[in-house]
Amino acid sequence: MDQDSSQTDLFHKVIPLPLEEEIKHSYLDYAMSVIVGRALPDARDGLKPVQRRVLYAMLELGLRHNQAFKKSARVVGETMGKYHPHGDAAIYETMARLSQDFSLRYPLVDGQGNFGSIDGDPPAAMRYTEARLHSLGEEMLADIDEETVNWGPNFDESLQEPLVLPSRVPNLLVNGSTGIAVGMATNMPPHNLREVIDATCALLEDPQIELGELMALLPGPDFPTGGVILGRDGIVDAYKTGRGKVIVRGCADIEDGRRGRKAIVITEIPYMVNKTSLIETIAKGAQSGHLDGITDLRDESNREGIRVVLELHRDADPNLVLRQLYSRTQLQSTFGVINLALVDGRPRVLTLHQILQVFLDHRRAVVRRRTEHRLRKAEERAHIVEGLVRALDLIDQVIALIRSASDPASAKAALVETLGFSEVQAQAILDMRLQRLTGLERSKLEEELAQLLQDIERYRSILANPSILDGVVRGELQEIRAAYEDDRRTRIEDAVEDVSAEDLIPESEIVVVLSRDGFLRRMPLQDYRCQSRGGKGVKGASTRGEDEIALVTVTTTHRTLYLFTSRGRVFAIRGFTLPEPKTGKGKHVSTFVSLEEGERVVTLRDSRLDGARFVFFVTQRGVAKRLPVTELDGINRAGRRILGLAPEDTIARVRFTGGEDELLLTTAQGQTLRVPEGEFRPQGRTAHGVRGVRLDEGDLVVGCDVIEPGRQVLFISERGIGKRTPYDEFTAHHRGGGGVRAMKLVDRTGDLVGAWGVREDDELVVISAKGRMVRLLAGEISSLGRAATGYKVVRLDEGDEVADVSIIRCADLEEE
Repeated sequence: MDQDSSQTDLFHKVIPLPLEEEIKHSYLDYAMSVIVGRALPDARDGLKPVQRRVLYAMLELGLRHNQAFKKSARVVGETMGKYHPHGDAAIYETMARLSQDFSLRYPLVDGQGNFGSIDGDPPAAMRYTEARLHSLGEEMLADIDEETVNWGPNFDESLQEPLVLPSRVPNLLVNGSTGIAVGMATNMPPHNLREVIDATCALLEDPQIELGELMALLPGPDFPTGGVILGRDGIVDAYKTGRGKVIVRGCADIEDGRRGRKAIVITEIPYMVNKTSLIETIAKGAQSGHLDGITDLRDESNREGIRVVLELHRDADPNLVLRQLYSRTQLQSTFGVINLALVDGRPRVLTLHQILQVFLDHRRAVVRRRTEHRLRKAEERAHIVEGLVRALDLIDQVIALIRSASDPASAKAALVETLGFSEVQAQAILDMRLQRLTGLERSKLEEELAQLLQDIERYRSILANPSILDGVVRGELQEIRAAYEDDRRTRIEDAVEDVSAEDLIPESEIVVVLSRDGFLRRMPLQDYRCQSRGGKGVKGASTRGEDEIALVTVTTTHRTLYLFTSRGRVFAIRGFTLPEPKTGKGKHVSTFVSLEEGERVVTLRDSRLDGARFVFFVTQRGVAKRLPVTELDGINRAGRRILGLAPEDTIARVRFTGGEDELLLTTAQGQTLRVPEGEFRPQGRTAHGVRGVRLDEGDLVVGCDVIEPGRQVLFISERGIGKRTPYDEFTAHHRGGGGVRAMKLVDRTGDLVGAWGVREDDELVVISAKGRMVRLLAGEISSLGRAATGYKVVRLDEGDEVADVSIIRCADLEEE
């Protein structure tokens, strides 16, 4: 071939490409390499590739927790030479961080020597430090030699490395992760192992468990440096959407210092805050005047923990200085949660449910593959042992065949053809030592065979029954919990700001109104003067179009308000968080709580319990249920399901009872049933309840109240007609009955709106569908028998009707 033709061939091998396209594809390849191969953790074991390779290399070196330490340089060299050719500095930094108890909530590497400090000091050189696996790190690698995970080639395809670790520990949540990739980043906080495992087991038991119930078990992050998390909203957002902002504050106490002065002592700092940097910031702030009253600053920290002492001027306000520290230094910081991890090789932002579910699916796969491996090994061994036992039964024939054979191959063939042994069994017989012919050895073989058959049966049951497999997963998680659990270090408080909004708002009585379109607002109770019976009232809630008032209750700005929904869930919000607009509807309820499609709030209830032991529910269809009041503990805006309902039914009334009360159930058509509370046995959150009252066709339950001495029952109808009736007019019956007539209803009355137990000095807030509100004394309403119709309580405009009534207890007002 001449020179011209070779140049022509070379020219045809050059492929012209647009520079923009080439840069785009090359950068995407680089970005995916960083995302998948370096920066992001796998959602199953919570490890990045370099972390996984370090732990596996330590296992290969035999550096178990009960073995001697070895030089860190040995581990780094093993990892770099076999699995991670990206430089010794990165590998050593990774191993050092895995051993730092201020970086990881539960270290996976046990380090000996200087591996850095919370002051930002770097680790000593790898030739000076030593390391071995921590016992929890070994749990990450447990069963890796039993075909539990997939393997892939290392960088030069000379070795195989695990693509994920079996990980008995839910490490992604337990230790968290941080990493910056290309165009994305992960920042996951650590958690308490006991709480994570409890939540994992709860999800294993009930795959449909709600977020509120999970958060009762796993309330939030648990940082290795302790501190205080301010507010739960950021935690709820992070668990619900995968992103959220968690405000973390260090712990500081005010102590008596020298010469009668006060001192602020910092004992815990926020996670990932450098203590030296914090002290420098405080010193600069004291010099510049941003921090008032600090005269001396000492770092008295030691092995026992952090202790930074700030001595103050004699006339300094320590609480003011503390607030300044929180607002102007890193003593309070924000941890931005981004739950980003690799799922099936792709980056995904995960909710709490998804993180736990990915780990559970991984553990199920590991247990299944391990069981299949053990089953195969047990069956292979059982096959051999069966052959050995049978050979002992035919020992004379076996010996004769072997002695007559010319070589081992002939002996093996004779055993297979003449006595029916398999080739594996025949080889095992030829390899058998003569000592196996003793009676003791024979019994050992029989015992081994019995144990193998028992193991095979157990392995097959695990593989055949998903519930048994889940039981194995649960049992192993409980073993980890028992071995490594400890107490929570980070406290979680409801306050969000340096000075909480609650402290800035005086406690006052408010009227909370929910419109039929779902808008919430609050109004001062004092705006509604007490009026005489028959008054027309004042304009209490601005409505637009057909948006009429649905619910109203009286509470205070500092109390919690329970919102019970039509789907049997309950949410909790604070009174001061509700808007108080001068005009307009307020804010939609979905701003405060997350409702499902078609779900609506049916009852508002002040959280003041006054010694109540149970929550009593009655639905519009007459179904009743008694729930222990402790089931409401810890409820927040994430919500919790507390009643199972039929699809067409909704909650009508919610009452708090003492355990031995009597209840009066009232229907829209004027029937009333008095029934002892004991007729309804307490039930759990998932129960559907029992029949409370028998209803006629078209009738609905509109009232339920606790009978108390000194009260009468107040009935009010849609047209504003009402009366009070003594409880003695109603005799007690068993649950499920139809009750007796409570009030004579005619065209001018309309159906009953509800029934409430009142004293004469109690006050009523009556609100109409068009937003008119009247406040009056209960004693002004006539006391009549149950057969009477009653008198006009509130005068309504044409086309208006009573929407709801809220009772203001005189005892409550006196106490407040």
